[in-house]
Amino acid sequence: MKIITYNVNGLRAAVSKGLPEWLAQANPDILCLQETKLQPDQYPGEVFEALGYKSYLYSAQKKGYSGVAILTKQEPDHVEYGMGMEAYDNEGRFIRADFGDL
Repeated sequence: MKIITYNVNGLRAAVSKGLPEWLAQANPDILCLQETKLQPDQYPGEVFEALGYKSYLYSAQKKGYSGVAILTKQEPDHVEYGMGMEAYDNEGRFIRADFGDL
């Protein structure tokens, strides 16, 4: 299984700068993103769905701030949003996906 983690410093900007093309070439099974800096209604899901990825997002309450996402070609067994610590959960800093023994 190929897993890549990437701090995109703004997902919409990364998409416009070639992230989908890089993703198609790198072809990870799972892509973990940090600093997405968007709300769910701003997420360009169709771009990633076209490449075969299902998306899980956890955004900050403050618009344009932090946020994480997991893009995966394999359905996770479980997805956990937040860590139960309000200060961090409000900032959208933690998402966990479980895959079998991983």
